[in-house]
Amino acid sequence: MHKDPSHVAIHLHCLFNGGIERIMANLTRNFIKRGLKVDLVLNFLGNPSFLSEFSPEVRIVDLKASRIHTRIPRLARYLRQEQPAALLSANHYANEVAILAKHFSGVPTRLVVSDQTNLSVETHKKSPLEGRYWAPLALRLLYPWANGIIAPSQGVAQDLIGITGLPVERFRVIYNPVINPEIFEKAKEPVEHPWFAPGELPVILAAGRLEKQKDFPTLIRAFAQVRQVKPARLVIFGAGSQQSELEALVRELGLENDVALPGFVKNPYAYVTKSAMLALSSAWEGLPTFLIETMALKIPVVSTNCPSGPAEILDNGKYGDLVPVNDPKALAEAMLNIFSGKSKSVDPAWLEQFTVGDTAKKYLDFLGIAVH
Repeated sequence: MHKDPSHVAIHLHCLFNGGIERIMANLTRNFIKRGLKVDLVLNFLGNPSFLSEFSPEVRIVDLKASRIHTRIPRLARYLRQEQPAALLSANHYANEVAILAKHFSGVPTRLVVSDQTNLSVETHKKSPLEGRYWAPLALRLLYPWANGIIAPSQGVAQDLIGITGLPVERFRVIYNPVINPEIFEKAKEPVEHPWFAPGELPVILAAGRLEKQKDFPTLIRAFAQVRQVKPARLVIFGAGSQQSELEALVRELGLENDVALPGFVKNPYAYVTKSAMLALSSAWEGLPTFLIETMALKIPVVSTNCPSGPAEILDNGKYGDLVPVNDPKALAEAMLNIFSGKSKSVDPAWLEQFTVGDTAKKYLDFLGIAVH
């Protein structure tokens, strides 16, 4: 018997200023509005500045488990002490910790795991041993112990089915809870970067972790081709291990006066509405949150047709050009199409499936939490 049938716990590895945190912040705000008790359980805190995105009514549980061997026993102890009705875990390594912790805790908590990216592509970008053997083996061995698996897109679901061999009935495709009233309010705030001032050159915007997944080198090379035809600037918000490599590429291409990498910004939406377009250059995704948010703010988008998500979001190119992965020429042509007035408008009814209220209800149904 659960201590409280309205108690939901969300387990993340840590806070890292990414789309997953925004997704979970949106979910928890909606859960709180529905009268649920919500814990955000972190292996370790990570970036504390991101806590402001979560409702103050969410209880933050820092397991202080930065060392790998401490994560499973500390999460298991939390589950035995609190016995939430449901535990939602997000992303590959956190999911495996949650599955083992729930198994060893012996509690009746319903465990649902969520993967937000295409794991076949992501793991193969890492070491061959991990990508080809350890990661798929861990999923095949452990995911059957979860009560359910959520995928943010059909592409991610099919990838997970192929890896785990589990029947399709164990999976639920639920688009991420992305569009909420807060983004429209934040979009009205002023910005400090001088390139976004009225009368300046048009800005192509991009955002995300500066890692291989986002393939920003392709975007920078595409922008170099755009600039030969159209005066413009490129701003890439985010932080990560490729910062120095990207800065070196900008210098190599002679783009120092037209490309900026200002780092992480807390409110990207204010910059979105002052940009000419959003360009997504990713090599792989799950369901890219920022792409949906930008569409909701009525700014044109272009994206690679990477696995998985962009094709589903853009209705196979109906609402924005899709280009091949790692193809600077095609990406440049798509951006120039927007500059020439060939942007594609988005049907508001299409975006309803990405609203917080709709998707949060689906999450709670799959978690087995009664809602009103």
